[in-house]
Amino acid sequence: MSNIVKIRNLILGEGLPKICVPVMGKDQREIVYSARSAMEQEPDMIEWRVDFLQRIEDTEALCDVLKELRGCLGDTPLLATFRTKREGGEQELSYDAYIHMYRAILESGMADAIDLELYFDSAAVSALIDAAHACGKKVILSNHDFQKTPPKNELVRRLEKMQELGGDIAKVAVMPQNNMDVLKLLEATDEAHRKLQGPVVTMSMGAIGAVSRLLGETFGSALTFGMAGQASAPGQIPVEDLRSILQKLHCYSTR
Repeated sequence: MSNIVKIRNLILGEGLPKICVPVMGKDQREIVYSARSAMEQEPDMIEWRVDFLQRIEDTEALCDVLKELRGCLGDTPLLATFRTKREGGEQELSYDAYIHMYRAILESGMADAIDLELYFDSAAVSALIDAAHACGKKVILSNHDFQKTPPKNELVRRLEKMQELGGDIAKVAVMPQNNMDVLKLLEATDEAHRKLQGPVVTMSMGAIGAVSRLLGETFGSALTFGMAGQASAPGQIPVEDLRSILQKLHCYSTR
């Protein structure tokens, strides 16, 4: 059983958790500035949060941003994510607009992976997974709960469903109410990592859950999100601190 997925030259699922930095902005100038600042931190991956873009349904503007981002990033993988408002994002899109936007991203060839929400719409998600794979791109299937942490078995079930639907990488992010919720998330991560045939990405958000962003190598989360400027979710840790802690934990665990 392999838990490895390769995106460009980046291998997810082995060694240290890789660090992804989100970049945001309402227009091309802000987005590119954010990306250049993020690249100074030498991240393993950049996530463009497309839902912050004001002219979201302007395909030409969308592709202009993607082209300039690709130039800034070089060989660093680019993940394109539209996070809906109900899962913590900035906007909502209709079914047709969601499909149209992601198809434009895929057809541009500039992004290496896309993030699709598990519960957006089953037909849309299925069609976009097929479209991404036809273009040779990877898919993160994700689910975010900003209110609570579901039971461990439910978390594992969601991660398993993501793989069953064809997601290359399965991701859940949840909000803890107490320390036991963080432990629940870590236990689910460990179980899913052992069961699934692709990388798992999990996090417990907020201050209580910050520790979950550091323990991926131990519990099986392949990717962690670090902050270089504006945070895209509660509890994100600055990249410099995140990298230092991950490396120290790795050294201690391999002694």
